[in-house]
Amino acid sequence: MPLVPTASIVDAARAARVGAAAFNVIHLETAEALVTAAERTGHPLILQLSENCIRYHGSLLPLTRATLALAEESTARIAVHLDHITEAELVHRGITAGVGSVMVDASALSYEQNVAATATLTAWCHERGAYVEAELGEVGGKDGVHAPGVRTDPGEALAFVRATRVDALAVAVGSSHAMRERTAELDKDLITALRTTLPVPLVLHGSSGVPDDELRRAIGAGMTKINISTHLVSVFTSSIRHSLQADPALIDSRKYVKPAREAVAQEAARLLEVLSTPVTVPTPQTMEATVRG
Repeated sequence: MPLVPTASIVDAARAARVGAAAFNVIHLETAEALVTAAERTGHPLILQLSENCIRYHGSLLPLTRATLALAEESTARIAVHLDHITEAELVHRGITAGVGSVMVDASALSYEQNVAATATLTAWCHERGAYVEAELGEVGGKDGVHAPGVRTDPGEALAFVRATRVDALAVAVGSSHAMRERTAELDKDLITALRTTLPVPLVLHGSSGVPDDELRRAIGAGMTKINISTHLVSVFTSSIRHSLQADPALIDSRKYVKPAREAVAQEAARLLEVLSTPVTVPTPQTMEATVRG
């Protein structure tokens, strides 16, 4: 199937009040697992390649081209997205290589510098038909810059969106990157305020630390694109650790990577089902009826 635009996945999810799943690729095996999950469930999926991932592999093109090829050959609706890109050159090279969207990350800069850098790259991307996500109110956990208590101000977020013309905005509402336990509780009132205020979809980074029910409540409150990485990386690593402990004589990496790939496919499929189930948002009338009943 031809590559699907990120916008079509995110916009459809927002309209249906479901989550647009965005799972990170670490290496070819995880990309294969994630595509398998999308094919098994029939749900669309955004495959994400982060700047850290690109640096790990030493170059943008090899893994990016492999991920694009997997997406294009899949029977599922797959988009490919660059995640947390701080360097303009990587944005240029990725979009030129065929990636359809990018998260421009200038959140470590001052507000004014963030606006200027994001607006410049957004204009460049839009000229080439690419979709742009940005971040305001740095999500905790990334390089230890800010604590998870940081929150995005709705008024400032609206000014940012208007000034940069971005298509989606990652906001700080209580999650934190690289959490190993799924214990985060999000600020649903703030999510609702941001959804009401902003004309663009909201993106939740650091979703690995958020339990299933809380993710669904966040979607019900107004969150749309849900990024998950660390949790799936943990599943992959746990499977490999189990295989090697069970058979210390294993030397063929395929014999322990294959079950790890399958474990990620199963968990990614489960998460796709969680995120893709419509969330019923109670109205004041239904809430009153429930109380009376």
